[in-house]
Amino acid sequence: MRGLRPDGGVFPAPSTIIRLLWAFALIAAFVLVGAAPARAGENTFVEVTPNSVQAGSRIHIRAGCDNDNNREAEVTSDAFNRVFLRPDNGFLTGSATVPSDRAPGDYPVNLRCKNGNTATTTLTVLNMAQPSKGPATGGGGTAMGRGTGSLLLIGGVAAVAAAVALGMAGSRRRTGPGS
Repeated sequence: MRGLRPDGGVFPAPSTIIRLLWAFALIAAFVLVGAAPARAGENTFVEVTPNSVQAGSRIHIRAGCDNDNNREAEVTSDAFNRVFLRPDNGFLTGSATVPSDRAPGDYPVNLRCKNGNTATTTLTVLNMAQPSKGPATGGGGTAMGRGTGSLLLIGGVAAVAAAVALGMAGSRRRTGPGS
């Protein structure tokens, strides 16, 4: 039997909580030993807002060049050619317009910093057809042209007058031999 001492007593079994704590300690040790040291260039990035646009729309670009955000950087893409980003509140910012004749698709946006760091993101250009007029939703009483509204008004007044006349005729008291 498990846990019996030679004198007939029982060894205390380790609790589940103690086992879990040891397991977490071992996992933490492996994670800490296996962690890679920080490298230069981790804060180099480029963002495009919005990242999906209609051809002909304006986009805004924000970037970081790993502690070198006080000098301008260059962003290039087939979607909008080349833009120079300027320092702005700790970041590099700029804007560009996607030409209205740009074909739909995904375009890489490449950042090149003065310190040699690079970053890439993707801009999606859409080419949705714009409607030329409102949707055809039916006749609509006043949509047919001039004079239709007054025709409807006259018809409505006639219907109300007929209802009132029939109501008055039906509620009239009849006098005479048959009542």
